[in-house]
Amino acid sequence: MKIPEPLNSVAALVDRYHEDQQEDPRPHFGCSQAGHYCERWLWLSFRWAVREVFPGRVKRLFRRGQLEEETVVADLRAIGCEVTDTTPDGEQIRAILRPHLSGSLDGIIESGLPQAPKTRHVLEIKTHALKSFGDLTKGVEASKPQHFVQMQLYMHSTGIDRALYYAVCKNDDQIYTERVNYDAAVAEKYIEKSERIIASDRAPEGVIGDPTWYQCKWCAGHSVCYGEAELERNCRTCVHVRVEDEFVCGLADQAIPLDVQRVGCDKYKAMIC
Repeated sequence: MKIPEPLNSVAALVDRYHEDQQEDPRPHFGCSQAGHYCERWLWLSFRWAVREVFPGRVKRLFRRGQLEEETVVADLRAIGCEVTDTTPDGEQIRAILRPHLSGSLDGIIESGLPQAPKTRHVLEIKTHALKSFGDLTKGVEASKPQHFVQMQLYMHSTGIDRALYYAVCKNDDQIYTERVNYDAAVAEKYIEKSERIIASDRAPEGVIGDPTWYQCKWCAGHSVCYGEAELERNCRTCVHVRVEDEFVCGLADQAIPLDVQRVGCDKYKAMIC
């Protein structure tokens, strides 16, 4: 009979370590989020209304995706692609579309892609489990619309009219690549959507509105959406805040520093969600 693993096994300790390394929520509305199907979740996320805590295993999966980016860039360079993956000062390449709407590019292929050696491409790298990877046979727009929108926004920001979607299967290391054309109408649609959500002083209606629906049940915002929990307390969920180019306190009539936004003050009053 197999001896059960103790609670303080190597695996448990590793996962506990990663679970303890929770990052603060991102300060901006990410291009990677813009194609999400639920506007209510997007608002809750941008306003830090929900504190999403990831298990250690999920944190390790995030890390695997990040580490894969270096490997993919190295492989592309090995086959003759010229790839820029950082700015001259060593930072990630940023796509800034509006004061609060931005994202980070995995890289830009300057030249050397076999199908179009002289054409610049935005590079988007993703890892997939086997089933998700198999769905890519339908094309990235149909199978992963959120990734498709992310690339459209990056192309819009950079002025580059092609993107390369590079997907790696975590189960067996298969590779799927797809070249994507820039579509101005798609980019502008999701910029408008993002700006509308950013500017809203209350959460939009959810796309489903049914607490038993599977997408709702597994959403980190479920307890807030359906009245089981209060909004996280911070400046972004306070009735006194205004969203301009920065978050502005209506009482003090001045921009709120990022570190202050995270904690709020004694005049905090929660928005109606």
